[in-house]
Parts: sequence; C-alpha cells; structure tokens
Amino acid sequence: MLGLTGSPLSAADINSLKEQYRRPLEIPFPDSAPYSPQMATLGKMLFFDPRLSGNKNINCVSCHNPSFGYEVPVPTAVGSANTHLGRQAPTVLNAAWVAPMFWDGRAETLEEQAAGPITNPEEMDGKFETIVEVLDEIPGYNKWFRSVFPNEGITRDTVLTAIATYERTVVSGWAPFDRWVEGEEGAISASAKRGFELFNDKANCAPCHSGWNFTDNKFHDIGTPTEDIGRGLYEEDNPKAQFAFKTPGLRNLTYRAPFTHNGSIPDLETMIAHYNAGGIERPSRSEHVRPLDLSEQEVEDLKNFLVSLTAERTETPMPTLPN
Repeated sequence: MLGLTGSPLSAADINSLKEQYRRPLEIPFPDSAPYSPQMATLGKMLFFDPRLSGNKNINCVSCHNPSFGYEVPVPTAVGSANTHLGRQAPTVLNAAWVAPMFWDGRAETLEEQAAGPITNPEEMDGKFETIVEVLDEIPGYNKWFRSVFPNEGITRDTVLTAIATYERTVVSGWAPFDRWVEGEEGAISASAKRGFELFNDKANCAPCHSGWNFTDNKFHDIGTPTEDIGRGLYEEDNPKAQFAFKTPGLRNLTYRAPFTHNGSIPDLETMIAHYNAGGIERPSRSEHVRPLDLSEQEVEDLKNFLVSLTAERTETPMPTLPN
C-alpha cells in the first residue's frame, strides 16, 4: 500500500495500481455447481418468480432490481407484508467474487444466502416444503428440473443451486475505468484520474475497497449513526466487530443509492462528505476512517473517479416463467 502522503503518484505507481483493479477474465463457479447456460436460465426464472414467496406477491427482483444495480432505491427493502425491513438490500452484482454474504456475513455461500430471504417471514415468507410442491405442479418447471438435475429433480438444494448459479452470472459491465486500465487514456477525465490517485492515497479508500470489485469482503465500522451492531452479533468478543458491516463493492454506484447498511446516506456526495468528516468516533470505528481534509476540488475529483466505475446501463430481459 502506498503511503498516505497526498503527493502525486509516479507513472510507475499508477500503472502498478491499475493492475490491482484489472477485471478478471472468468467467473468463478464452485466445483459442486459448475456453470451451464441451462442452469443459469433456470435460476433466472426462479429469481424472477413470485411463486417462491408465501403470498405469491414478491420475488428476488423485488429487492434486487437490475434497473437499480440489483438493489432498490429506498433506504431499506420492503417485505411481502409491505413492511420495511431492517437493512438495505445488498447488491447481487459480482456476487461470484463475494463471500461471506449479507451485511453481517452470516451466510458463507450464495446458496446459503439465497435460502435466507426466501424463508424469512418478514421477507418472502416462503417454506421450501410448499415451494417444492408448487414447482412440482408446474409442468414447465418439471421439464426444466429434469433436464438440469436429472438425478435429483425439484428439491430445496436444486432450487438454491440454480438461483446461485444465475446470481454468479450477474456481473457489472465494462466501465470507463476498465477501458482506462486497459490503456484507453481518454476513457476517463483528468479529474477522475486525480480521483484515482486520491482513492489510493490521501482519501484512504483502498484499504477496504480493494481489488477489481472494490471490496476486501471484510467488516468495518465506518462511523455512521446506527443502533444495529452488525457483525458484532456474531463476534461478540471482538470490539472492532461492533457496528461493523460488510464492505460493499463500488461498481455501478450511480444506480445504487441510497448507501450503507440502513440506506441512511442518500447520494454519492453525502457519502464522500461523511468520509471526509471522519464519521462518529467510537472504539469500534475502523482505523482507516478518519477526517481527510479533502479540498472541494479533491472531493470533485474523487466523485468523478467513483462515477467512472459505472458501466453503461443495459436492459435485463425478464424471463418467460414456466406454466
């Protein structure tokens, strides 16, 4: 990690940093569930199908909408009973590179994560015994499951495997920043390039927002007002786990406001202002979060860099659901 000097980085430093953010060439799939287009297609249908919910009125897309970076533009998601949940819905973008799952990391895998909202009474309120029965009565699903899982058919595990396989295919598109990393100098502005330097140096973002997906997949208290102890629920004896939440990736940020675990930060400008001020000082606050003393120009440069991480919006066609 480069020193937090605030001084300009050399061309060699910048080229070295670029390599740390280069996009991977392949999506990682577990050996237990290798990719097939048929399994991903089945998973997408299930992801969009409200028949997995107890009241048949909500689906995965209700909280993970492709139009909003696979989140929803409200502070906290809304469950099947039309009541607000306790936290913002995390994005599904680039989930193949994310583990553990949820803001508090309570699920180790995407398969385990998928089961949580489906069966949570406040979210989709589904029961897998009922879900299997419902899907089994739909001829189209019977055909799909027999094809994709010929030895197992429709079970809790095959439903979750299919959904997780689809979720792993949800990858953010090429952003201007990626084109710059690949050598297209005009892909981002001079301001965004200065913002990249700030991100990795004076603004001290990179220790947590690292790698091509801009997350260390760890938990940090960033000093936001909250009574939710986050990871502290699972690491009671770890002082730094109190009020700590999973570092979110930064891809397609401009579609994904509001921000933080409870959606309390409405936009990118407010988020940068929060970090610039240093947040609430308390024992659990991350050592990486402190007042930054960024100038107005530096704030603008940092914002322009973060905006450069957003790919052009593309449409996600809805699948035709089996009947």
